[in-house]
Amino acid sequence: MILSPLARRRLQNFRANRRGYVSFWLLMAVVAISLLTPVIANDKPVVMSFKNHLYFPSMQNIPEKFFGGDFDTNADYRDPYVQKLIAQNGWMVWPMVRYSYDTINYNLPQPAPSPPSRENWLGTDDQGRDVLARLIYGVRVSLAFGFILTTLSSLIGIAAGAVQGFFGGWLDMAFQRFIEIWSGMPVLYLLIIMASVIAPGFWSLLGLMLLFSWMALVGVVRAEFYRVRNFDYVRAARALGVDNLTIMQRHILPNALVATISLLPFIISGGVTTLTSLDFLGFGLPPGSPSLGELLSQGKDNLQAPWLGLTAFFSLAFLLSILTFVGEAVRDAFDPRKVG
Repeated sequence: MILSPLARRRLQNFRANRRGYVSFWLLMAVVAISLLTPVIANDKPVVMSFKNHLYFPSMQNIPEKFFGGDFDTNADYRDPYVQKLIAQNGWMVWPMVRYSYDTINYNLPQPAPSPPSRENWLGTDDQGRDVLARLIYGVRVSLAFGFILTTLSSLIGIAAGAVQGFFGGWLDMAFQRFIEIWSGMPVLYLLIIMASVIAPGFWSLLGLMLLFSWMALVGVVRAEFYRVRNFDYVRAARALGVDNLTIMQRHILPNALVATISLLPFIISGGVTTLTSLDFLGFGLPPGSPSLGELLSQGKDNLQAPWLGLTAFFSLAFLLSILTFVGEAVRDAFDPRKVG
């Protein structure tokens, strides 16, 4: 892939920020682990051979009777009886962590929450669920929430800022007054009130946060469109009869994207933080869902089990730190004073 001289200078500036460059690869590793979560932490084997046929229990529902058991329900692969039936006619390959986010360990040596051990590397919570498995799944949910929220809010914010900056006049003034009123509302309190009225869920929370998060990019895009709309090449395009939508997309939007890209990692971290806050307060995802905020709440309620609070704190601090450092590196890469 051949890069333009400007793109090469931006890439060099990004790599020059060592902290941000290392954080970028750490973030890619976290994303890769999140994508492979069912293969890394699961209470079902990754792959299994039974009577010379391969099966993938994490993607298939296989009843216990299929292996010679007694029940028509899905097989419990952690049951020694089921394991013995499978071992007589095949083999199983287990994931690194033999627990899912909702798997309860009924063989704890002491009452839950139990401390870290060889079986549960980060211990268990107050319901006997593996903390490491819930952490991996919780990071996956948080990143998915942050990325989807950032994508949707960016589309809305860029479109709104483009319309304001390009047309100006009464449309811009009316939109600005609306944004001033809308942005002055106490977002977290409104989210708590709405979450207590609407059934909590991933998509319902995403929709509620989208009502407010789209304003983050409006000001930047609006200012860029205001600056560029009177440039000579834009006036020439108008004189040639090019329609407004084409001018906005081809001639002005690329300039505005340079200023907005550097803000995206910070918007992602803001989405993760808000979701964690709502889960911590009990107004987030449904009970039982894997969440960093729920893990923080467990640490608060079980001070005698410090591994819960410490795990949630360090994982959240690590995730938000690398997102911030990547944002700083991207900002340096697109800084016109460094690439000019």
